[in-house]
Amino acid sequence: MAQLTDLEYLKLNKAQRFGLKFTAFFKAIPGWFKNLGIKIWTFMKNFFWGVVNFFKNLGLTFWHGDWKTKVSYFVMGFGSVMRGQWLRGILFFLFEVVFILYMALFGGKFLGQLYILGQNESSMGDDGTIVYGDNSFNILLYGVLSLFFIVALIYTWYLNIKQNKIGEDYVKAKKQLATAKDDVKALVDKDFYKTLLALPTLGILIFTVLPIFFMILVAFTNYDKSHFPPQNLFGWVGYDNFGLLFQWSNSEGASFSMTFGQILLWTLVWAFFATFTNYFLGMLVAMLINKKGIKLKKLWRTVLVFSIAIPQFISILFVSNMFQYPDGIINGILSAISGGKLLIDFWGNAWIARITVIIINVWIGVPYLMLVVTGILMNIPADLYESANIDGASPWQQYSKITLPYMLFITGPYLLTSFTGNMNNFNVIYLLTGGGPKVQEYYGNAGKTDLLITWLFSLAVNDTNYKLAAVIGIMVFIVVAVLSLVIYNIIPSTRNEEEFQ
Repeated sequence: MAQLTDLEYLKLNKAQRFGLKFTAFFKAIPGWFKNLGIKIWTFMKNFFWGVVNFFKNLGLTFWHGDWKTKVSYFVMGFGSVMRGQWLRGILFFLFEVVFILYMALFGGKFLGQLYILGQNESSMGDDGTIVYGDNSFNILLYGVLSLFFIVALIYTWYLNIKQNKIGEDYVKAKKQLATAKDDVKALVDKDFYKTLLALPTLGILIFTVLPIFFMILVAFTNYDKSHFPPQNLFGWVGYDNFGLLFQWSNSEGASFSMTFGQILLWTLVWAFFATFTNYFLGMLVAMLINKKGIKLKKLWRTVLVFSIAIPQFISILFVSNMFQYPDGIINGILSAISGGKLLIDFWGNAWIARITVIIINVWIGVPYLMLVVTGILMNIPADLYESANIDGASPWQQYSKITLPYMLFITGPYLLTSFTGNMNNFNVIYLLTGGGPKVQEYYGNAGKTDLLITWLFSLAVNDTNYKLAAVIGIMVFIVVAVLSLVIYNIIPSTRNEEEFQ
């Protein structure tokens, strides 16, 4: 098909345009795979040569460096101290000493058992007391911590060599090296951002990155209530736990895989409705309150804000009790109206429970959206609406052509974070239904309203099945990451502002 000009494309009807785009999409697929292959090959080639050049530069630095630089390959900071940069040199040396002491006195024994996660199980002594053996949990935790420490040492060692190379070049060029006073001054002046970020970065590594890495490794073990330390050891099982996701035979794996698929589907459905019902209803409420002629605007906003002024978990627990069967307030009202004939088990029926939690989430989320949207609506240029009125545009046309595109452009990142946040919305589901109603055909005491995150919690806390909880955690990350990347690349907010119409 020949390339259409802009004028020819505009003459096509909607069906023809869709067909043209649909055909172009499939024609472009081979090119996408070709470009992907080229990018992968280029990355691997650049990575390979980057590693080669890295080790080559290290070798050349050692070979051509002076004796101070050569000694620094083994005694970190030696060259810096000898060249008068004693503060940097002492810090490098102290890090090396701390690492050696840590590995010799503590970390080395755990790192040495990391490949088997312990050999000696706990046993009963002759006097009836328990003689504890190896603790697989501690071995895995401190073994991972030791690996992080090794990576930190390698990076610090590289900085030490790099600093020696720079110092040696400065001395040869007869330039003035930075003194300890200059280093301290820089840390409170031009490099002050490094001082501020040092502690938060360390906190993220210890309390975020390390637990995530630990959880990933747990997914490759048999860590559950049958292999619970310190009484019992757990060990590596490879990809066996992930294999349960793809086993559809009549076995434990089939039950787990079916449950995962059902809960994943409901999680996506829940995230979609929880995000967009709040978004559009919150926008509608904000537009109604902002509409000219509406009186007591501040009062209506205040009334809505009251619902978010109370701690959310208190409100959700109260609402959960309101819908209890048969003694909740809602059923009491229904009973009074129908003469005792109409009672609804809101949390006992799967479909009613799912619809109910979506509706209650609207009550929770709309006030937030109303506040967010109110500020955005006030910033839409009034001339756009005046021009639309002059051109005879209906209220719906003004909304669909002006308000909604503007809102989507501004709030695109919020929609993305709201969608991913709702996929992990633990509070609403857990406090309202506890994941129920529970069904026997679901694995791990899962229920019809369980999200992946609440099922993960149930497996870890109630069933002590940490291995499968870790598998679910990894799968949640993969699903959220893929959806986030796809959505981020299609929302209008990622385009340049000049392209927004």
